[in-house]
Amino acid sequence: MFVLQRGVREIAELYGCKSSLKSIEDFRRHSGIEYVSSTCFGAAKISGLLIDDGLDIDNKYDIEWHKSRVPFVGHILRIEHLAGKILDEVRTFSLSIPIFVFPNLSSTLATTVVGLKSIAAYRGGLEIDPDISEKEAEDGLFEVLSAGKPFRVANKKLVDYIFIRSLEVASSFDLPMQIHTGFGDKDQDLRTSNPLHLRKVLEDARFSKCRLVLLHASYPFSKEASYLASVYPQVYLDFGLGLLLLSNSGMKSAVKELLELAPIRKVMFSTDGYAFPEAFYLGARRAREVIFSVLRDYCIDGDLSIPEALEAAKDLFAQNAIQFYKITSSSNSDQTKTISHNFGEISSILPPNNITFVRVIWVDTSGQCRCRVLPLKRFHEVAKKNGVGLTFASMGMTSFMDGPAAETNLTGTGEIRLIPDLSTLRTIPWTKGEEMVLSDMHLKPGEPWEYCPREALRKAVKVLKEEFNLEMDAGFENEFYLLRPVTRDGREEWIPFDSAPYCSTSSFDAASPILQEMFAVLQSLDITVEQVHAEAGKGQFEMALGHTICTRAADNLVFAREAIKAVARKHELMATFTPKYTLDDIGSGSHVHLSLSENGMNVFTGAAGSSYGMSKVGEEFMAGVLIHLPAILAFTAPIPNSYDRIQPDTWSGAYHCWGKENREVPLRTACPPGVTDGLVSNFEIKAFDGCANPFLGLASIIAAGIDGLRKHLVLPPPVEANPSSLDGELKRLPQSLIESLEALQKDTFFEDFLGEKLLMAIKGVRKAEVDHYSENKDAYKQLIYRY
Repeated sequence: MFVLQRGVREIAELYGCKSSLKSIEDFRRHSGIEYVSSTCFGAAKISGLLIDDGLDIDNKYDIEWHKSRVPFVGHILRIEHLAGKILDEVRTFSLSIPIFVFPNLSSTLATTVVGLKSIAAYRGGLEIDPDISEKEAEDGLFEVLSAGKPFRVANKKLVDYIFIRSLEVASSFDLPMQIHTGFGDKDQDLRTSNPLHLRKVLEDARFSKCRLVLLHASYPFSKEASYLASVYPQVYLDFGLGLLLLSNSGMKSAVKELLELAPIRKVMFSTDGYAFPEAFYLGARRAREVIFSVLRDYCIDGDLSIPEALEAAKDLFAQNAIQFYKITSSSNSDQTKTISHNFGEISSILPPNNITFVRVIWVDTSGQCRCRVLPLKRFHEVAKKNGVGLTFASMGMTSFMDGPAAETNLTGTGEIRLIPDLSTLRTIPWTKGEEMVLSDMHLKPGEPWEYCPREALRKAVKVLKEEFNLEMDAGFENEFYLLRPVTRDGREEWIPFDSAPYCSTSSFDAASPILQEMFAVLQSLDITVEQVHAEAGKGQFEMALGHTICTRAADNLVFAREAIKAVARKHELMATFTPKYTLDDIGSGSHVHLSLSENGMNVFTGAAGSSYGMSKVGEEFMAGVLIHLPAILAFTAPIPNSYDRIQPDTWSGAYHCWGKENREVPLRTACPPGVTDGLVSNFEIKAFDGCANPFLGLASIIAAGIDGLRKHLVLPPPVEANPSSLDGELKRLPQSLIESLEALQKDTFFEDFLGEKLLMAIKGVRKAEVDHYSENKDAYKQLIYRY
């Protein structure tokens, strides 16, 4: 009963209606089957349906209708149902079984069939006689015919014969056979549904190359099914159906029993949904909860590493079924690519339930990541729609004090709403029972606040798209230090994790378990990691994230910083993104690589013979960034400590210039592997660090690029030498936060583009940073606790 009640609650939550059957029925009636199906299949992230044709349901939609709802649809042919249909339709009968059944079966397989299915467990049980004779089958057929129409193929001998002959046909067509096992309706004898009864068939040499999948976790015979899959190479397992009938603990126990002996690559998932779209949604949702819980337990117990658990989840939810049913591009055009991608995304395997808290996250003007934490019920009932209250002062806080800076015009008077952006909702992989979501700042729901960093970036993105039909992609390089605690004179201090040099193999060896866990956590958050290595500082590492549309790149950077710090804490270490955590070692940046695209195509790259290997729009955009770079530093290098990093001869870009593949300049065009020689695919900004609010930083860069596009600016010649060797010829970029703040004061373009109020807050916070750190010379040492 409690399983039904839970299902009602979950469907009501999906539909946004009251938690009652009547409210759900009213919603379905008002919305229509088209909308309800799309909602359920979309929420379940279903990319493929295998439809059993043996269910006789009124008003049943055909396979073609389903093809418009999901990328791939396949046909499962139920053999007993086919035999019954043939008997009902023909007028005269031949008792020669192969003549009346199997030519029809073979012709049917030439269409969309991806597998056969038997419900022999309902029709006499699973103790199939592989040596059943045609004479015995004819006797069984005569008994079925004598019962009159509609014919029901239930004679045990006839069922066995059809099963064996169908298995031979499946083998000749290289098709798998689904077999109902375990519990079912009351007309089934559960005692004869134990899959161990299939042993005679499994031992028969004729069927050693077949592919048989035991459905429904064989519950309550899950241990027996696991044994069979471990012993017989042709046996696979499917854990559907029980998800809707068992409690979470019951299903978790059944899945653990399946995985006890069976190889993970022989176990697969199906919702076993039918008739109602909600059944598919609930099955998928419940499966994610169960598998997450099971794999998490394996990780905690040391049976699996996190990367192995992630790989197992991909296999269970996608790859095993794709390989078992041989779903390839030839099965359904290019749509199976969608199947592989969607089923394989780690974010889709994480559970939407078993959650206690939701962290509603924002990044303030000083670049600090903060959160309000809500119980799950409060989040869904109130915060999703109405947001979370937050004081105006929150966007005026500095890196040294949790109070508003004097000249921000922000005080404790006034309140905004943090509105969760549900597209960013993620289950937190490093702790149990929590989710996190990024938020937008609204004065009231639907009315963005002028100080909202994410809204500032969206505004810049919108202008770039509307005026030039361009989008900016971004990819960040995360440099950070790993520190370990020591106690000296009774005080805790943090020292480098190791002292190995740049790209040291020994350094990577020492940190490999930690870095692997960080990689796995980021992968589970659907954040691509392209490269990892030890950096030049003592205990310093870099993780380069994959490029994506800039709004998502900023979101990913926030989550990546949170994940890296959390995994380090788990190992009793500290990860810090502080630009210069110690003044006598190399600094840490958050270099960002940028490119422009139009209709999905990179248009930063030029044609052969183009100026500097980049397109005209690429040059104009980059020229705008170069001209405004001194003021941009107030966004991307936001604290005095940032300028301890931006020094000559440290690959941090200290001079106001640009170059081609020159790592000493602040703007560098890049020609990564795969790009034609002489052409460039993107440019890098080095003066961006881990204290910067990524939304504000990218917004300032896009704004500057738009100014370059509007004015058709051109780049000066690139600098090909070390800029420090040309000290007399090149200007330094701002050497302190006060200098970049002065540049921002003079560069009125940003105030016009981003808004006077937001710029006032940024300038006020930056001025307070300057005053505090100039008066407190050692205060920078506290930054490791904030960044």
